[in-house]
Amino acid sequence: MASNSLSSPSITVGLDLGDRSSHCCVVDAAGSVVETGRVRTTPEALRRLFGAHPPGRVVVEVGTHSPWVSRLLAACGHEVLVANPRKLRLIYASGTKTDRLDAEALARVGRLDPQLLAPIQHRGIAAQTDLALLRSRDCLVRARTQLINHVRGTVKAQGSRLPSSSAPAFPQKVAAYLPEPLRLPLQPLLATIDHLTREIRAADARIEQVAAERYPETARLRHVAGIGPITSLCFVLTLEDPTRFPTSRAVGAYLGLRPKQRDSGARAPQLRISKCGDVMVRRLLVSAAQYIVGPLGPDCDLQRWGRTLAARGGKNAKKRAVVAVARKLACLLHCLWLHGTPYEPFRAAGARAAA
Repeated sequence: MASNSLSSPSITVGLDLGDRSSHCCVVDAAGSVVETGRVRTTPEALRRLFGAHPPGRVVVEVGTHSPWVSRLLAACGHEVLVANPRKLRLIYASGTKTDRLDAEALARVGRLDPQLLAPIQHRGIAAQTDLALLRSRDCLVRARTQLINHVRGTVKAQGSRLPSSSAPAFPQKVAAYLPEPLRLPLQPLLATIDHLTREIRAADARIEQVAAERYPETARLRHVAGIGPITSLCFVLTLEDPTRFPTSRAVGAYLGLRPKQRDSGARAPQLRISKCGDVMVRRLLVSAAQYIVGPLGPDCDLQRWGRTLAARGGKNAKKRAVVAVARKLACLLHCLWLHGTPYEPFRAAGARAAA
């Protein structure tokens, strides 16, 4: 790119990030393509290209490299817009899709109206690093579950069955029940499952330590039934800043727990939830909601409200009630975090009694 590519603030750069190289497209105020080119997707190459130019607007799309690239470009003094790919049907649904055209589309939309990009804000480097600990533990748990299912399925295919067991105790409990022909091929898997269990316990201890030392606000969130150190820390790291939400109700929509809406005239069909936002925190909130609504959950306003919804009947009434409780739970956790108020499990019931 020429040295004057970003000299004017009316120039917008679309940067389609690739794993090895990225495509650039520069559009001026009139909407004409000024220049196109490629740059290696490395910190040195991007810093050399954008660091020598006056501040401008750079539009990138959410992806693997967008967190560190957006921080690097912002440090160079540029206005960085990170586009939400769910909102860019112009790109992902295009019949002719190339890196050059994607970069041009990013630049043109960013020049016209940045709000059309539904720009997102990436987490800071500290939150991203701590969240990697939670994701690593999640991968370990999934790997252990997959190995346990494989062992059970292999034994079942031989006409035998293994006794029920918790995941941590699985290798020790089922070792004596393995059929003799399968002992040799399955023994390494049991050893691997045992090793994964030890790694998961070490990760749990590390999560407890990180939450206590760096995120003391998680202690208040854990007063809610069903919310433990993993769920509270994941919730805090995903939101990062509670003040950026106008209302607590917006947190449910941010986490993808709000139903989609496609009203047209008198039609207002009931749709599934949007499932936008972070998958892991949404899954953890739904698991907590299942515990709250279930038979083992302690009595509280959330449980009573969820069971009332489930009792209305209808198709998938229990599932709908669990998702609704998860959405309300997200709002509750945000309120506790933002205002620092103590958790009152029977606040709504007390207000009704007082009235």
